[in-house]
Amino acid sequence: MRMSLLAADPPLVDTGNNAWLLTSAALVLLMTPGLAFFYGGMVRRKNVLNMLMMSFGAMGVVGVVYVLWGYSMSFADNVAGGLFGNPATFFGMKGLFPELNADGTDVVSNSVLSGSGITALTFVAFQLTFAIITVALISGSVADRMKFSSWLIFAGIWVTLVYFPLAHMVWGGGLLSGWENGIAAKLFGVTDGAATVAPIDFAGGTVVHINAGVAGGVLAFLLGKRRGFGSEPMRPHNVPFVMLGAGLLWFGWFGFNAGSAGAANGSAGLAWLNTSTASSAAMLGWLGVEMLRDKKATGVGAASGVVAGLVAITPAAGALSPVGSIVLGLVAGGICSFAVGLKYRMGLDDSLDVVGVHLVGGIVGTVGVGFLSTTSGLFYGFGGRQLVVQIVIAACAIVFSGVLTLLIGLALKRTIGIRAPQDSEFEGLDTASHGESAYDDEAMRSGGILSHAGAIRASADPGAGAAAPVNKEGASA
Repeated sequence: MRMSLLAADPPLVDTGNNAWLLTSAALVLLMTPGLAFFYGGMVRRKNVLNMLMMSFGAMGVVGVVYVLWGYSMSFADNVAGGLFGNPATFFGMKGLFPELNADGTDVVSNSVLSGSGITALTFVAFQLTFAIITVALISGSVADRMKFSSWLIFAGIWVTLVYFPLAHMVWGGGLLSGWENGIAAKLFGVTDGAATVAPIDFAGGTVVHINAGVAGGVLAFLLGKRRGFGSEPMRPHNVPFVMLGAGLLWFGWFGFNAGSAGAANGSAGLAWLNTSTASSAAMLGWLGVEMLRDKKATGVGAASGVVAGLVAITPAAGALSPVGSIVLGLVAGGICSFAVGLKYRMGLDDSLDVVGVHLVGGIVGTVGVGFLSTTSGLFYGFGGRQLVVQIVIAACAIVFSGVLTLLIGLALKRTIGIRAPQDSEFEGLDTASHGESAYDDEAMRSGGILSHAGAIRASADPGAGAAAPVNKEGASA
């Protein structure tokens, strides 16, 4: 979503659109705690708090960096041939504050974005939440084994050198946008000052999901496998957490996609409906594969299928019909359910399937638009030009994110180190890194937590809950 700042003839503030975008920003921000629960339930119990902290840490780092230079790098005028925006233009929100009349009413100036009546700071708030969730997504690939301090440093560097430039290239008028200076314009020409066949990334298939999926895979490769990967059981320790997290992600994603319309309009309604249908269909697709392959439908599979569908519809939410979104969701759910198992064959310990769900799902959605777009898709008789453009922008995002993440990861690995010490991994990162644990195991061992039946007996007979004295031989007296 690209909106330009106006210097002259400023529009009026649209309070309805502002209210919708602020509501959407709150919904998207909720996705990061939801992701924390989703990831936290998937890891072993000794690392659940660490997974929650990685998501919260991303919120802290990106929340500061975005306001300082992140927005400017994403949406200011082109620098370096369209690779990123000028970080000095809006540094620290310079020039974006609304001016006030003497009576306190707004003076509409360049603090309002063109064509929408949305204030610049409202748009900043919305885009900030996208940057946060993208960084948090990466943490799933490095679960159980990355130093927390290194994670925080990585988050600040990566969002600056990878996320902000890619956001500018796709949404800010850069190389992967539909502007006349972009790659799409060079492929199929320019019409009325814009690419004849513009790339479609409605809400972040490339910027968020392909980007995070590639970065997660690269970091997982640099870190190496978890100790015991492939030989020890590493099943999710709390499936209800996984499903709760998926539910929060599902809820927040309606702000993610429908909010990307930039207004409370028909496009937002279409994006909302497509988000619902694609995620529902993807869940059925994933469970269908599980039933055929394993004869069981799992809670983790249902949750993962929902997320896969949400990922796939992200770039396509405003371009497909509801029936097309069902097709895309079914395909994404089926493909991603197979993709997550490839890590064992490839020897890549992508701990929580960021590659299998976000990279693969992001590619399915980004490329799928080229087939299913109602205004330019191959299946609607518009030829293959949109498909070519979608493949090109997906490939460019993969290469850009992969190369930059590799350089950042190698630099950190050879300086401060990125992998937690072996004894910390064995002990669990909850206590080793944070000095806390998600569960009071000591209380459980000492009988501090009674069973349901024991609690009933204790309430009926105060003496029933007391431990019987033990003699020297260890038998009850």
